[in-house]
Amino acid sequence: MSGKPEQKPVRVGVVGYGYWGPNILRNLTATPGVTPVMLADQDEKRLAKAHMQYPALETTTDVDQLFGRDDVDAIAVVTPVSTHHALAKRALESGKHVLVEKPMTATVAEAEDLVRVAARQQRCLMVDHTFLYNPAIQAVRQLIAAGQLGEILYYDSTRINLGLFQRDVSVIWDLGPHDFAIMDYLLGQYPTSLTAVGSTFGRAQTSVAFVVAKFADSTLAHFHLNWMSPTKVRRIIIGGTQKMVVYDMALPEEQVKVYDKGVDFIEHAGVHQTLVQYRIGDMHCPQIPNTEPLALVCQEFAGAIRDGRPPLTDGAAGLRVVRLLTAAERSLERDGSPVLLM
Repeated sequence: MSGKPEQKPVRVGVVGYGYWGPNILRNLTATPGVTPVMLADQDEKRLAKAHMQYPALETTTDVDQLFGRDDVDAIAVVTPVSTHHALAKRALESGKHVLVEKPMTATVAEAEDLVRVAARQQRCLMVDHTFLYNPAIQAVRQLIAAGQLGEILYYDSTRINLGLFQRDVSVIWDLGPHDFAIMDYLLGQYPTSLTAVGSTFGRAQTSVAFVVAKFADSTLAHFHLNWMSPTKVRRIIIGGTQKMVVYDMALPEEQVKVYDKGVDFIEHAGVHQTLVQYRIGDMHCPQIPNTEPLALVCQEFAGAIRDGRPPLTDGAAGLRVVRLLTAAERSLERDGSPVLLM
């Protein structure tokens, strides 16, 4: 009896075991066909904690030991953004596939460099834009792709909370990567210009920002990013010519609501005004699978490596997000002057 040959496991090393590293390692360990081999971190206490939980996992404070191993196929870089370029580039040049935490790099030039190196080395470069793997966001994407919303008119995103204040990056670079990546994925087109205003409120970094992106087809996107809100809100509203959809992370049972509502503008011959007709229909909530998005990130990384294909959130997607972040900061520095993107 013949069958498919058994696939070799994807052997992975992890660099960084701070805030997000434990989540990455936990999901890699649980991913079928993936074997975590080694963890590198400068903090020996973190390594000892990881080794207690994963006794078979080798640990090291010397990242060169990890990059130099022939029995490691891929590297997950889960470190501060300022280190992403150097570590990811070394991993790629060592012949490893790379999963790097968001945002992909600190500059556009660094992001472009990683894309070039990955292409030259013929290695998978993937960015952990976790929210794109959220089944709720996937459901919204399917609605848009199926044309159920009609033409997209506007995209309004709110990501606000009280803290955590970052010392090395602004609220745009801290919270913006999530929402810029989601917008890029859902709308499937790139803005023509971007405007941002914000304030530091006496701090070194911008704590509140409002960003507006304009598109060639007149679609308008707005982002409210805020470390100084009394409440935590994660919400996206998308308005189309046919229907409207609301994604709200705070409502686990009703994360996605589709409203059969809209406005029709009717031109009447001989009447020198536009008549407005409102459409009020039903609202329904599609059933959303209860799957951890990061588990799907790890599955996609392994699948892309095995299949020799670009992952959903590849280096090109990471580069687009870094360009948006950079444009937003540039507009912020220019007191809200628009920055052209195309």
